[in-house]
Amino acid sequence: MAHEALDNPFWSSLRTRHRDIALLADDVARYPTEYAPFLGVPSPDARVDEALQALVAPGETVYLLGVLPQVPAGWHCEAFRPLAQMVREAPIPVPEGPEVAELDASQQADAIALTALVYPHYFRQRTMDLGRYFGIYMDGRLAAMVGERLGTADTRELSAICTHPDFTGRGYARRLTAMLANDNLERGCLPFLHVSHENTRALELYAKLGFRHRADIGFWSLRRP
Repeated sequence: MAHEALDNPFWSSLRTRHRDIALLADDVARYPTEYAPFLGVPSPDARVDEALQALVAPGETVYLLGVLPQVPAGWHCEAFRPLAQMVREAPIPVPEGPEVAELDASQQADAIALTALVYPHYFRQRTMDLGRYFGIYMDGRLAAMVGERLGTADTRELSAICTHPDFTGRGYARRLTAMLANDNLERGCLPFLHVSHENTRALELYAKLGFRHRADIGFWSLRRP
């Protein structure tokens, strides 16, 4: 079941782990705008025309991962290069380093500022409500962070893995990623992540941590006229 869910991660997450916040219409589910600009469908032949009109505002852009339905007339669809989906099925040695703190609402502004600087595309005002987020603070500044976003009962996506440019090269992202991957494995959840093939530095990091490439997964944007 875990790997089947990973073939359609937005839909799988919206119908399980995040079903309480999902916005639904016919065969379409989406996250509220303040959480994430993500939308999912169960299959390529899903009924979407009326549902998309109900769920997506005029001029709004949403993103789909893994499964694309028939695009309604007049809507603009852009296909990006497929993302590398990677999984880790065994514990990872955690490098020594500074204390890791679980982030809470009082640190939300720090997380939003960091992601706006180095991970700006999909992090929203309430993205941190989708799962647990952890960070490393240095000299009173959020130097690096990692979080959980998509998932099901037995899978968990690691996301927002980023380091402030002033603190790169210190192994903070490696430490955070290993820690959170191991924690999820202990909880019976398969850790997975998505990374652009253009982000060779991140690909190398995850490969060194022992994540294996599971699949290339289709990625699209869809904009309502």
